Parts: sequence; C-alpha cells; structure tokens
Amino acid sequence: MELKHYFLNKDAPLEDLGGGIKRKVLAYHENLMVVEVYFEEGAVGAVHSHPHEQITYILDGEFEFNIGGEKKVVTAGDTTFKEANIPHGAVCLKAGRLLDIFTPHREDFV
Repeated sequence: MELKHYFLNKDAPLEDLGGGIKRKVLAYHENLMVVEVYFEEGAVGAVHSHPHEQITYILDGEFEFNIGGEKKVVTAGDTTFKEANIPHGAVCLKAGRLLDIFTPHREDFV
C-alpha cells in the first residue's frame, strides 16, 4: 500500500450508500483509517459487525446507537467504541455527521 501523508477533503469522493447515508474515506494506511459519514434524519445504519476496532466521534446531529444490544442516544462531542466483531448500528434522530476511526483499515472501503 502506498504511503501518503496528506489526504485533501476536496479530493475525497462522497460515496452515496443509499438510504440517506453518504461517506468519505478521508485518510488511511494499513493499520488505521478515518471516514466521515453523513446521515439524513431517519437514516438507519443497520446492525452489523466486522473484525475491526472502531471509534466513532459524533461531529453533529443526534443518533441512537445500539452496541452489543445496549442502546444510547449520543450527540455532538460524544464518542463510542466498538470492539472487533461486536454487533452495532445506529438510527439518525437529527441529521448529522460521524467521524469513524478503524484499526486496521477497512479494505472493503478502498
């Protein structure tokens, strides 16, 4: 994998995932990845799991997260942690953006 030091937001394509969700892969290398995810109000990030650890920082909006069956409403400035293989998902209560950090990087996103 090519090592890059700069990833400009203007150069990152905004991918429409459908259902009111879009994402931008902002920066990554083998062991780390940062992704910005945009949600319209009412959009649902279906419950899923993956072998990556994930931290999500709520940039703006309001979300009800379900992590391992535990539900909690989070807003701007809050953070969540998902260990590898734990089922998790979210419902967007007020339109917003999330900053997802993965380790290792998500090969399926690039």
